[in-house]
Amino acid sequence: MFQDEAGFGRISDPAACWSPPKQRPEAPSQRIRQYKTVYGAVCPLDGESLFVVLDKSNTENMSEFLKALADKFPDDLILLCADNASWHKSKDLTVPFNIRFFYIPPRTPEMNPIETVWREIRKLGFKNKVFPSIKSVIDKFWEVVNNLDKKTIKSITLRDWICKIASRKC
Repeated sequence: MFQDEAGFGRISDPAACWSPPKQRPEAPSQRIRQYKTVYGAVCPLDGESLFVVLDKSNTENMSEFLKALADKFPDDLILLCADNASWHKSKDLTVPFNIRFFYIPPRTPEMNPIETVWREIRKLGFKNKVFPSIKSVIDKFWEVVNNLDKKTIKSITLRDWICKIASRKC
């Protein structure tokens, strides 16, 4: 599985959009610095995923996320790919018995397939939108995630090199 964190909040994300001919498009925008951190993990081979919304990125919340991941897949040994964030390697991190880490090189987000999931979530629910509260941001996040099925997650995350590493035909 591949793991990462992403911030979702009330700072809007303007994007190109269509408008009638000779009419300037309008895209709402706001700069309210209120956000939540979403921890996520996806498996490109089968489309399984887990997302947990927490307040910020730190060792305590990473431990909470890992517990939720281990609880969701209690009978599996999870090989979890993460970046080199300090809270992924902290001596205070509580790692469940069925999770083992491996790391991508620093500053290489293109090697982490969950990055494409974050882009898809933002594209489907957050472009040119403003939100009246952080609760409405999280509600929109869950609405989008609940509509991402395993087939979609697999289609946007699976790479040839993952199939080769897993020694299977995909």
